[in-house]
Amino acid sequence: MTEENDQVVLDEEHKDGDDAYSLQPKNVAAILYAVDIGDRERLVELMEPLHPADIADLLEQINAFDRMRLIKLYDKEFDGDILSELDESIREEVIHALHPAVLADAVRELESDDVVDLLEDLDQAQQEAILEVLDNQDRVAVEKSLTYPEYSAGRLMQREVVMAPEHWNVGEAIDYLRSTEGLPEQFYHIVLVDPKLRPIGNVALGRLMASRREILLRSLISDTFHVIPVTRDEGEVAYAFNQYHLISAPVVDENERLVGVITIDDAMAVLDEEHEEDILRLAGVGEESRLSDSVLETVRQRLPWLAVNLLTAVLASLVIAQFEGVIAQVVALAVLMPIVASMGGNAGTQSLTVAVRALATKDLTGSNVWRIIRREAAVGLVNGATFAVVMGALEFVWFGSVMLGVVIAAAMIINLLVAGLAGIAIPVILERLKVDPALASGTFVTTVTDVVGFFAFLGLASLVLL
Repeated sequence: MTEENDQVVLDEEHKDGDDAYSLQPKNVAAILYAVDIGDRERLVELMEPLHPADIADLLEQINAFDRMRLIKLYDKEFDGDILSELDESIREEVIHALHPAVLADAVRELESDDVVDLLEDLDQAQQEAILEVLDNQDRVAVEKSLTYPEYSAGRLMQREVVMAPEHWNVGEAIDYLRSTEGLPEQFYHIVLVDPKLRPIGNVALGRLMASRREILLRSLISDTFHVIPVTRDEGEVAYAFNQYHLISAPVVDENERLVGVITIDDAMAVLDEEHEEDILRLAGVGEESRLSDSVLETVRQRLPWLAVNLLTAVLASLVIAQFEGVIAQVVALAVLMPIVASMGGNAGTQSLTVAVRALATKDLTGSNVWRIIRREAAVGLVNGATFAVVMGALEFVWFGSVMLGVVIAAAMIINLLVAGLAGIAIPVILERLKVDPALASGTFVTTVTDVVGFFAFLGLASLVLL
């Protein structure tokens, strides 16, 4: 390995701070330079220390032209794990760029759950092309998984399961593991099954290896054991893994027979995707937004939400229009209006974010919703009163009007109270109506705080100042 390549490895292993696990610009530059000069040997040397996830990040960060050149030059070194780590937005593009023989070798390296994840977003012709390179047994397993509903446990599970009869002892299990080829690359439990192939418990590998050969496996069964129906929504599966600290869980069909297993890495990937979708939805940029999207794709995703925001802004403007005469007589109102609306919007967003997160993690339920609503109302009143004093004093210094200070103070209290209530109540109501709170709550909360803020401020001004 050259001195420069030693430095690349050094950069990867000794990074510190917020970018400790991110690609360093100098490493990316060195890789792209190797691509520019067509030095395949140098490229392989530079890529060899990188984890498949880092290579996937690299492919996502560079432009399409450099991406295609890198893939062509890297060629047969392309690893199947890179495909499973790639973002869906460019995965199809990368598959098209790979030589068929390289793609076949890469896909054969993957476990069944990764192959299913790979195929889900491809068209029928591309699916068939990939399925054809699999062994018959693997192809049947993948095709069966694809028959299950999208976003279900059946799509998430891997078909490779390490199981043992319930009457075996430790010695029999160890002998079986040592003599069996084709075990999963990583597994955490042996699933004990009854004669009808129904799972009855998990035996952790740590307990297995620490026990004498004559000990029965059923005496080593883990205390925490959850069986997942094959049609269970993957979001519920991820919640169960997070809630009960699961490492792996068996999946059963409608006859309660073992058909697969879900491991923690797949469950956490689902949890991460759902959190990412919630953030994107709250921001109104579309759940499929990616940094690699083109200008037209990005416009298509964002334009509808901007149109919705325009409609809500028009509604708020109509409220202002009702008090045109008041604003004309007291010009200071026009200066202070944005403050009331902005404070309400920010307070509503704070409550909204807490509510959406709590609903996603099932921490906000029917049993505690009224307590949380009362808490947010109290928080809104305290914050409103605090900033009422601040704005009242600021207004008096600014404009010298005591009554205008009273008006903006009262409007601030009203709007922050309503903002706190709306930020909690609207997501809860949408959840009860089976509408994704992350998708629609932001628009409703912003509308409520704007309308209430303007109406309270200008309405009070018309009553008190005129």
